[in-house]
Amino acid sequence: MSVFVVVGAGPVGRETARLLAADGHEVRLVSRSGATPGGAVVGVALDARDADGLARAAAGAEALFMCAMPLYTRWPADFPPIMDGVAEAAEKLRARLIVLGNIYGYGSGAKSPLTSTAPMAPTSVKGRVRSAMWERALSANVPALEVRASDYLGEGAGSLFTLMTLSPLLAGKPAMVSGDLGALHAWTFTKDVARTLVAASRYPGEWGRAFLVPSQHVSVRNLAARFAELAGVPVPDLQVLGEEELEALGREDELMRELPEMAYLYRQPCILDASDTERLLGVSASSLDAMIADTLRKP
Repeated sequence: MSVFVVVGAGPVGRETARLLAADGHEVRLVSRSGATPGGAVVGVALDARDADGLARAAAGAEALFMCAMPLYTRWPADFPPIMDGVAEAAEKLRARLIVLGNIYGYGSGAKSPLTSTAPMAPTSVKGRVRSAMWERALSANVPALEVRASDYLGEGAGSLFTLMTLSPLLAGKPAMVSGDLGALHAWTFTKDVARTLVAASRYPGEWGRAFLVPSQHVSVRNLAARFAELAGVPVPDLQVLGEEELEALGREDELMRELPEMAYLYRQPCILDASDTERLLGVSASSLDAMIADTLRKP
C-alpha cells in the first residue's frame, strides 16, 4: 500500500482519490474545505499555497496529484502560488508530481489533431498560465507528468457548453453557443481524466512528458441534439454568438468576460490524438452516451 495525496476536491480530484483508495492505497484529499468523497479517503483542510503545511500533511506520500482548480476568473492570480506550493511540497518529500492540465497551452496556431508532444505556444492569458504551470512542474527536482484534457463533460463538470448552453437546452429554451456548430470538438469525461491521472502515476517510462486524455469528438450541434434526446426534451434552437455578442455578455457578467480569448477553440476543429495514452497507459475514452448520462445525473 502506498500513500497518495490529491490536491483539489473538484469532480476530477474526488474521482482520482476514490480510484486510488479503491486500489487499496492510503489517500489524503487536500482542499480548503477538507471535503472528502467518503470511503477510505481522508479529507484534509489546507490551503495548498502553504508548501510547508502541505508537506506535513502529505508526509510519506509517494506522489502528489495537482488537481486544484481556482475560479476561472482568477487563474492568473491564484494558479501560480498554488502550483508553487504543490511543487515545493513535492520537492520536500521527494514525491512524484502529476499535474492536471488542459490544452490551452498549445495556442490558437496549433494544428489539429493535437498531440502530447506538440510545443507549447500559448496565445491567451489562460494558455500562458497553463504553460507556466507545466514549466514550474518541470523545474521541480522530482519526476513530473502532466495530463491534459479538453472541455469537460460529467457530473459537476464546468465547460463553456455546460455553463452557457446546457441549462436552457434542458429547459426547452433557445441555447447560446459560440463558434462553428459543425466543427468536431473534443469532449473529455471527468472520470476518464481521473483514470488517466491514476494510470499516468504508474507510468514506467521516462517522465517529464505529457499525456492527452482520450476523448470523444462530436460537433456542438450533434452534442446538443444528443443531450436533448437522452434528456427527453425537444431538439434545441441553437443561437450562435459572434465576437461582438460575446464581448457584450462579458460587460455584464464576470465569467462571460473570460470567454472571448478562448473562443478560437470552437471556431475550428479541435481534435486530440491520444493514441499514445491508449497504448502506453491502457486508457480509452468512455462512450459519449456515458458522458452525457453522467452529466445529467442529479446530485
